[in-house]
Amino acid sequence: MFGKILIANRGEISVRIARACRELGIASVAVYSDIDRGALHTVVADEAYHIGPTPATESYLNIEKLIEVAKESGAEAVHPGYGFLAESAPFARAVTEAGLVWIGPHPEAIVAMGSKVESRRIMAAAGVPITPGTEGPVDSPDAVLEFAAEHGFPVAVKASAGGGGKGFAVANDKTEAEAAYSRASREGEAYFGDGSVYLEKYLPAPRHVEIQVFRDKHGNAVHLGERDCSIQRRHQKLVEECPSPALDPETRDAMGRAAVAAADAVGYDSAGTVEFLLQDDDFFFLEMNTRVQVEHPVTEEVTGVDVVQTGIRLAAGEPMPISQEEVSWRGHAIEVRVNAEDAARDFVPSPGAVTAYGEPGGPGVRVDSSLRGPGSVPESYDPLFAKLIVRASDRGAALARLRRALSEFRVEGIATTLPFFRAILDDEVFVSGDYTTGFVAERMEGLVIEATQPAGGAAEDEKAPREVEVEVNGRLFRVRVFGDEAGAGGRATPPRRSGRTTRRAAGGEGAVASPMQGTIVKVLVEEGQEVAADEAVCVLEAMKMESEVRAQKAGRVSEVLVEAGKTVRSGEPLVVLE
Repeated sequence: MFGKILIANRGEISVRIARACRELGIASVAVYSDIDRGALHTVVADEAYHIGPTPATESYLNIEKLIEVAKESGAEAVHPGYGFLAESAPFARAVTEAGLVWIGPHPEAIVAMGSKVESRRIMAAAGVPITPGTEGPVDSPDAVLEFAAEHGFPVAVKASAGGGGKGFAVANDKTEAEAAYSRASREGEAYFGDGSVYLEKYLPAPRHVEIQVFRDKHGNAVHLGERDCSIQRRHQKLVEECPSPALDPETRDAMGRAAVAAADAVGYDSAGTVEFLLQDDDFFFLEMNTRVQVEHPVTEEVTGVDVVQTGIRLAAGEPMPISQEEVSWRGHAIEVRVNAEDAARDFVPSPGAVTAYGEPGGPGVRVDSSLRGPGSVPESYDPLFAKLIVRASDRGAALARLRRALSEFRVEGIATTLPFFRAILDDEVFVSGDYTTGFVAERMEGLVIEATQPAGGAAEDEKAPREVEVEVNGRLFRVRVFGDEAGAGGRATPPRRSGRTTRRAAGGEGAVASPMQGTIVKVLVEEGQEVAADEAVCVLEAMKMESEVRAQKAGRVSEVLVEAGKTVRSGEPLVVLE
């Protein structure tokens, strides 16, 4: 077994890995950028090393620096976690060439499963079901029309190197073919350095179900059953369940065998996840994630198998610690992702300072977090900062426990996804378990989501709301107060309402302003162009999420104030309409 492991990541997954190392008697080494100095993952680890400025390209994506720190610290192995370089074959090769052990699959497996086109070919040869699609990349929007002529609309256009919802677009009819092709190719180039795309028949209302697999260096493989990840927005998962409400034992067995066949087909030798789309009684291969998944805790809670520790043991060359016959499932677990996003405003990112933070507790409640108290969620990285996991005897009890835990979870200073989760617990479709990947798009309008006022989002001459405790006749009440903490004589100062907010465009009523700080990916309009109300004028990337900035009213574009690649502030005018 290893004596010391460098964790090439940050946030809650770095904390999770450091804790796994400590239980195994392994020293852990954390790394941090300028903005993460003093972050929880640096405190939990045994050692911490600075690796560069805040931008990920200069720190967490800096392969040379990470290898340098691994050697300097005396680490014997490198664990990449998820995100950043976790599925980077060049990083895996650099680690092994430096004489270190890569805690993940061998680089050839990463390459094979990282290419959606190549992975489809391999899966088809291995007998794993795949959706109808092109055998290789296509080179123009005309290919979308040709594919639709044979298989019908809608058509999914996917970046060959895509994942996590990036490089994915849908053409519902021939008028959307060019836009879908351009978007998927652009995102593939921007996020993965590969603009090639391929086509698949788009399944209209599937469930997203994945299988956790392990395969050791001796050829032994097992699966730990499924996770249902169908509650998503923009193809980013929000809720995960184990077991899936939709699977019967026969389908679970068939899907598990297909996942093991997928791992065998590429000589896999680590922890990984094979993802499927389930449509009615049929399932189809979607992709394989060659790393530990964000949602691994629900599998741990139901099977009792520590996914992170098992991955470390396999990397050390140990044989599979369990057989397929020894895997069993007990109870039901649900995970919700606590992101710095405002669900009431279409999940717009809401990074910043967390002024108050309190986790729920009690039986069957687990929180994996990057915070231990007040702190910050930097806008430079992914908006996920905590995960709430509950486990109970069955799904009904797990939902009740989730409701209770959500009522105890306290995060102030930023908007989060917590109000969304509280709202879906009152939605009959979610409670019934009969939902698909279209849940958010179909049900969002009917959800009653509590609006959150992030710090800095209040009017300039108002104070942000805060929660205080007041005792009246021996009874404790928690109330929200707007205003200064104490005015004259210690009394709360009433707010002054001016109607102005910092979100109003600085360029006047005709300006379309940026809703957040980010980078302009593409400008969609030009001077003199007529735009309709709610028409997209720019594509903005913030916190690893691409979103469209839309005009609030119809008008003619008189000025375009930005260009692709420009970093903009929240409230900064992008386009002026007249």
